[in-house]
Amino acid sequence: MTNKLKIKSHEVTEGAERAPARAMMKAMGLDDTDLGKPLVGVASTWNEATPCNIHLDRLAHKASEGVSRAGGTPREFISVSVSDGIAMGHEGMRASLVSREVIADSIELMVHAHRYDGVVTIAGCDKSLPGSIMALARLNLPGIFIYGGTIMPGNVNGKDITIQDVFEAVGSHASGNITLEELKEIEDNACPSAGSCGGLYTANTMSSISEAIGIALPGSASPPAIDENRNKLCIETGSTLMKLLELNIRPRDILTFEAFENAIVMLQAMGGSTNGVLHLLAMAKEAQVNLSIDDFERIRKKVPHIADMRPGGKYVMLDLDKVGGAPIILKKLLKANLINGDVLTVTGKTMKENLNNIKDAVENDIVKEISKPISRSGTLTILRGNLAPEGAVIKTAGIKNLKISGNAKVYNGEEEAFVDVSKNKIKEGDIIVIRYEGPKGGPGMREMLGVTAALYGQGLGEKVGLLTDGRFSGATHGLMVGHVSPEAAAGGPIAIVENGDKITIDAINSKINLELTEKEINERLQKWKQPEPRYKWGVLSKYAKLVSSASEGAICK
Repeated sequence: MTNKLKIKSHEVTEGAERAPARAMMKAMGLDDTDLGKPLVGVASTWNEATPCNIHLDRLAHKASEGVSRAGGTPREFISVSVSDGIAMGHEGMRASLVSREVIADSIELMVHAHRYDGVVTIAGCDKSLPGSIMALARLNLPGIFIYGGTIMPGNVNGKDITIQDVFEAVGSHASGNITLEELKEIEDNACPSAGSCGGLYTANTMSSISEAIGIALPGSASPPAIDENRNKLCIETGSTLMKLLELNIRPRDILTFEAFENAIVMLQAMGGSTNGVLHLLAMAKEAQVNLSIDDFERIRKKVPHIADMRPGGKYVMLDLDKVGGAPIILKKLLKANLINGDVLTVTGKTMKENLNNIKDAVENDIVKEISKPISRSGTLTILRGNLAPEGAVIKTAGIKNLKISGNAKVYNGEEEAFVDVSKNKIKEGDIIVIRYEGPKGGPGMREMLGVTAALYGQGLGEKVGLLTDGRFSGATHGLMVGHVSPEAAAGGPIAIVENGDKITIDAINSKINLELTEKEINERLQKWKQPEPRYKWGVLSKYAKLVSSASEGAICK
């Protein structure tokens, strides 16, 4: 008789006709007892390409231990992962967002082919988190996510530093503000351990969201990669997967519209990465939830910003962990009726039930009270106007001046812009336009941290504006507008901006406009010709043909 928990695996382990499959699995050390249990995929993005993932093999073994203890047979496998920090600023960055889709595809294919009954996914670097959760949503088998954990902060002259400081130091050195020796000291000390970049950048944003949306265990987002608690959490994650099998709780039972609303509330309250918009839209699509970019602006207006986290604030993920992690933020939001406490989570309990077990945080400087927020509204603003009819995104955390008007300096690619930035050719009041870096036009929608950090390092972070149809790193801050849609390669208005055109970025009123008449814009658009694609074969060419607008999450259709 088939084990009732063997939802799929009985197709490869039961019956005389499956003797060849069983023989193959016995070659790996499994026996008939092992094959009589549910088979659970344990997918990680382990590699030696990035500190975010270098330790994930260890965590996968711990998750497997939890599965085994709870009566399952774990099967470990890996997917790809791109290091954004290493790929930043050159051609390699075009692969980053594409990797999100490849990660989701590869996990889906492995589980589908081998008929696993449930899935644990473990990820560390930016795109691997949403990619893993997208796979869980697609498969809709009992599944759970666990984060690899944050890196420890570095230290120079008694000050905690992160990879953000290295990128900004490049700009400071180019401006003559620091010596080469000082730059080298920052470089040598910024990243002291395994783990994902330490501020509230994209990885730590998405890990916090994984708790808020209910697909990860409470308290799993913030412990550092090297913390012993991370091993324990991985074991617990593996055993929890077996409970999900018993209860037949599946990702789409958890990833509801209300759960996505909770995730957006968390994103806005924490001051998270602009990439959170892109990834939540993509995750919603895979979960068959009708989420739109307008939901982010609707929720922003009613949610206060309460977490003082880098890059717009002062603290790193380790600091948040010390005061209780993501659960203390969620509990404050629940008490203020800003999140839905009735949504189901991977514990088998509701969000409210999970948070009832969390002690109220003692007053601290990291997470403010709802009544005394950093700002009265959230930090990710959706801008619209004649330059971005489908929307654009700006992160306002830590920005004092939310409006700027100036003349455009136009660049058809990141490299062109970086040359001028590095030669100190950008002046106060300029509006930098970097185009043909969108999902199709890049292809791959590169992050612009090299440019934005250099501007900050030169003291221009809030003295110039920048807009692009590309993306930003979670470490980017300042008057930087990304995800301009439609993108230039799709014939969006950003394609027809000329040097000297006046542009206004107004985050107060959620506007971004080119100071031209509708007639002038249309006349320019009629003359515009689509450029030849940068890649005509291979994965980047395939991606460019399939990918949607950033306003839809840059998903492949």
